[in-house]
Amino acid sequence: MCGIVGYIGHREAYPIVLKGLKRLEYRGYDSAGIAIYDGKEIQLCKTKGKVVDLEQKIKEETPTSGTLAIGHTRWATHGIPNDINSHPHYSNSGNLVIIHNGIIENYDSIKKELIKRGYHFHSDTDTEVLVNLIEDVIKKEKVKLGKAVQIALNQVVGAYAIVVFDKAKPNELVVAKLGSPLAIGLGENEFFVASDASPFIEYTNNAIYLEDEEMAVIRRHKGVKIRKIKDDSLVEPYIQELQLNLEQIEKGGFDHFMMKEIYEQPSAIKDTFRGRLLADQGIIKVGGLEDHIQKFVNANRIVIVGCGTSWHAGLVAEYIFEDLARIPVEVEYASEFRYRNPIITEKDVVIAISQSGETADTLAAIKLAKSKGAFVYGVCNVVGSTISRETHSGTYTHAGPEIGVASTKAFTTQITVLTLIALKLASVKGTISFRDYNIYLRELDLIPKRVEIALKSNDHIKSIAKIFKDAKNFLYLGRGYNFPVALEGALKLKEISYIHAEGYPAAEMKHGPIALIDEEMPVVVIAVNSNHYDKVVSNIQEIKSRKGIIIAVVTKGDTTVRNMADYVIEVPETPESLTPLVTTIPLQLLSYHIAVLLDRNVDQPRNLAKSVTVE
Repeated sequence: MCGIVGYIGHREAYPIVLKGLKRLEYRGYDSAGIAIYDGKEIQLCKTKGKVVDLEQKIKEETPTSGTLAIGHTRWATHGIPNDINSHPHYSNSGNLVIIHNGIIENYDSIKKELIKRGYHFHSDTDTEVLVNLIEDVIKKEKVKLGKAVQIALNQVVGAYAIVVFDKAKPNELVVAKLGSPLAIGLGENEFFVASDASPFIEYTNNAIYLEDEEMAVIRRHKGVKIRKIKDDSLVEPYIQELQLNLEQIEKGGFDHFMMKEIYEQPSAIKDTFRGRLLADQGIIKVGGLEDHIQKFVNANRIVIVGCGTSWHAGLVAEYIFEDLARIPVEVEYASEFRYRNPIITEKDVVIAISQSGETADTLAAIKLAKSKGAFVYGVCNVVGSTISRETHSGTYTHAGPEIGVASTKAFTTQITVLTLIALKLASVKGTISFRDYNIYLRELDLIPKRVEIALKSNDHIKSIAKIFKDAKNFLYLGRGYNFPVALEGALKLKEISYIHAEGYPAAEMKHGPIALIDEEMPVVVIAVNSNHYDKVVSNIQEIKSRKGIIIAVVTKGDTTVRNMADYVIEVPETPESLTPLVTTIPLQLLSYHIAVLLDRNVDQPRNLAKSVTVE
């Protein structure tokens, strides 16, 4: 949510910042802007719309020379999306320029005070209030920019990642973070700032990830000095070597990142297995789990928190943990968890799931759980992310960068990690036989190949998408392990096609949704071989008797459902507890093709952000 890019060094800054903004488009935004400084004058250009609109506007009216620049993609919070509310923002004097990701909650009271002192405001944003507060501190306290930023931030309430510069200091950027991610790339007499490392990966492999309540003064010829915002104490920076590479963040011949990421799932699951699943030796070794396994074994229960797709992965995990490891599990929306005064004790284990590792609601849930004494375990994809640092321990999914806003490989790799953990716990607790344990390991090892087979239905699914692209509503049904897959399938369709869809447990259809079914209603039913197969067949018969249209996902070779359904998509035979890793593939493809046929912006759906870093 919102994207920040900055550069200070010896190169022309504009091309670097513009390219960086394009790489951050996946975060979701509604306007964009850039400020370029040539040492004398600031050239500022911003606009409602996409980065391509900004680029065209700059070509028409803005000089681009300069070795310092900051850029921003804004997702509106305070003030409607328009040119004026777009970032960057000037202070009243025009000397300070800021970009900001986050929300300043007490901006209104600060704004009223500044107005009394003679300040005026052009936008509706909290960000313009912040930059003028910093300027006011400089005037009143007679301090330099870095100190002024520190004093100002001690007066605000909320979340932020900011980059500020002063016309009087052409070789300096000041940055700070609380609740929103910010990385500093380290080059040779040049420095990069961004919401993540993707904007500067071709220039350096070394980065510093700021911690909450830290700020840094970046001077081109003197380096980076980091301090705590609260007490001004110096912080020794930890320089991290980036694992990201340029090829990973390019489309690789696919029309959209989403399709590329759907097709990357066999390799992403393999990468998540690597070093952890040794099926031929009967070994599961999950690094972050090994030293803390007794916390799980002795836990009264496991509480899983997540948002969106990560919450759906948690629902699948609930079935797996309870089935295999016999540990009680509750799955909570992170966005609700902190507000209902949950009963959490030191005997609970909380698993926090997040692709980005920066989800604000999930971070808040982690802090609450830690304050109650629970052991908190993270499952996330982005190395060095805030959740990976805030949790007591955890496991990375190794899915690689996921640029498409609608998660695909994040979902399957999260389930993969959670399945590995459940199997390891089942083995340690003795709740699974030696024979069954080894069968599971071999079956799990075959999942990448089965996903590859499922992907071969792409053309067939595209033909089904052409038939249903104009449908107004979809219903998705599943039972047991595949109920969360139905929820995820409906979410994917809503996210990228803007077609209304609902996911339900198939048995719940009779308790309301059946009233919606008619000859206009496509119903996607996950009807693979399982303990619930006969029940699902009965549900299909109920739909058909009301003229509903059935799109069924079935096990290869199925004849019963094939003879009942209007359209059938086959997936390979898979043990029931592992079917979500396979059955989700056709639902991802169906959503993708419908969205493309409707000419939607598949990778950047309207109103959505990849990482929701504000409440």
